[in-house]
Amino acid sequence: MSLPDLRNNDILIGINDELLPRNQARVSVFDSVVQGGDAVWEGLRVYRGRIAALEQHLERMQDSAKALAFASIPSQDEVKQAIFRTLEANDMRDDVHIRLTLTRGEKITSGMNPRFNRSGCTLIVLAEWKPPVYSDDGIRVVTAATRRNTPECLDSKIHHNNLLNNILASIEANAAGVDSAIMLDVNGFISETNDTNLFIVKKGIIRTPHADSCLPGLTRRMILHICANLDIKAEERNLSLTELYTADEVFTSGTMGELTPVLEADGRTIGEGSVGPLTQRMQDLHREHAYETGTPLPF
Repeated sequence: MSLPDLRNNDILIGINDELLPRNQARVSVFDSVVQGGDAVWEGLRVYRGRIAALEQHLERMQDSAKALAFASIPSQDEVKQAIFRTLEANDMRDDVHIRLTLTRGEKITSGMNPRFNRSGCTLIVLAEWKPPVYSDDGIRVVTAATRRNTPECLDSKIHHNNLLNNILASIEANAAGVDSAIMLDVNGFISETNDTNLFIVKKGIIRTPHADSCLPGLTRRMILHICANLDIKAEERNLSLTELYTADEVFTSGTMGELTPVLEADGRTIGEGSVGPLTQRMQDLHREHAYETGTPLPF
């Protein structure tokens, strides 16, 4: 992973209607995100003066907040203006990642009950100069013992901040000395990695797990959309670890990491152990799509 960009030492962070220096940016100890991880979030990326899939990200954030019964959810336009204000204050137009967080807000006393929330949501816009976290040259992964939540317990379509399952899987990857961890669902099928969606390629067909236990990521959606437009064969179905080990190519997708080749899984070399041709093509197509689409910045 890349080291933090030194320019980020002096960034301004948006919290509700304020822009605060990094060392002063704080939320209350009574905020719901501190009290119980009670918040939703989105990762956004800025390419050449455009924010990729901004409308879809904001729609997903609002849907997640509605599913969690947040009160006084800010409108899409209000969130957009907060994002634009933060980016302009930092003079950011390219190679930027935004961590957008919406919490249930500050409580009148500690505790989990949402009835303690009386002041509305807290909106945090954290924009940093940050290239993709994984190298285009590829990563190594292991399968985590920690399973992805089933929809019976916590619906993956709520993009929530309670990420302990993913963090436990990341700890397993760190202990194994690899870059990331594959998480299975409760039936033993592949779900995703601890921080990205997963795709395998076999005989020219791209496959990805159903979005049941995994997050239906927006970069994932973009890949499936590109495939449909260009008649590249792609499908969603249950995938086993054996299919992963014997794939011709494997890659991950996500806003933070873009498209990343997987070269080794659980000690097995994937394909030829190098970036495959279809993975490389999808990397190029994704970047072309991201550069040419998205919401333009108003400054």
